[in-house]
Amino acid sequence: MSEVQGRVRVQRVAYKGEIVEVKTTINHPMENGTRKDKEGNLIPKRYITHFKCTYNNKEVFRAEWYPSISANPFLSFFVTAIESGNIDFEWREDTGKVFKKSAEIIVES
Repeated sequence: MSEVQGRVRVQRVAYKGEIVEVKTTINHPMENGTRKDKEGNLIPKRYITHFKCTYNNKEVFRAEWYPSISANPFLSFFVTAIESGNIDFEWREDTGKVFKKSAEIIVES
């Protein structure tokens, strides 16, 4: 499998109070531990268990995921543009690995 990497899409510039759509995806196999490879061996369990998004260090969205979520999960949600700053994303895997991504938003009056 290629390296796990998250991707995000956030409107770069917004007006104060504007509702902004946030889109995220992560290329990840989301293996539930019940599938078998070509030789008949079980593929080890490995999936994203938690997703968190913060806007200027304040949590704005959180999700808990389970093995039934499909590979390369996509997520879309909305935030209100309040002030310029960073929108940070964090995916946590059941193995303990953490994957992070960040986007900047500029808020105009």
